[in-house]
Amino acid sequence: MVTARDAGLVGCTRCGRVHHMGTPACNRCGAPLSSRDDTSLQRVWAWWWAGLIAYIPANLYPMLLTSTLVSNTESTIVGGAVELFLHGDVGVALIVLIASVVIPIAKFMAIAFLAVSINKRHIMGEHAQHQLFSVVEFIGRWSMIDVFVVAILASLVRFSVVATINPGIAAVSFALSVAFTMQAALSFDPRIIWDDEK
Repeated sequence: MVTARDAGLVGCTRCGRVHHMGTPACNRCGAPLSSRDDTSLQRVWAWWWAGLIAYIPANLYPMLLTSTLVSNTESTIVGGAVELFLHGDVGVALIVLIASVVIPIAKFMAIAFLAVSINKRHIMGEHAQHQLFSVVEFIGRWSMIDVFVVAILASLVRFSVVATINPGIAAVSFALSVAFTMQAALSFDPRIIWDDEK
């Protein structure tokens, strides 16, 4: 399999135009050209660790602060899902658990596995790595669903006289964790997937 790099070509990551190796900038859009991003994996790991650190308080601290005339309650992500399940809202509880626990953990594992397997082709081949990268990119679009639910609940119930719902510190931590893991995925240079094993 001959890659563009082997053929002495480099593609612009912004507009896609192909140039001869050694061309400093894209002739179409002016973006700087480089065959590979040598700092890609370092940035992936830096954003990955930042996302993991932010994800810990997102699960320990309350996501929702609910105030009624008679009581004040605080709900963590898992605690809120359990309460929904006990009230008979099994579908909503499953959506919250999948969006807030399963998908973020799977994304952490997928990004780490992808970064580790780059130089170990016996673990995962190029095509499987590219498919995993596509899945991680796709999941990133749906990662903020939990934060949106909290924001919608807070805005809808804010004007109620009987109860008010406010986002907790975990909502900020969760949003930061999602943003950091999205940056980790965006920092990954998929062109290094097709390089020979080092």
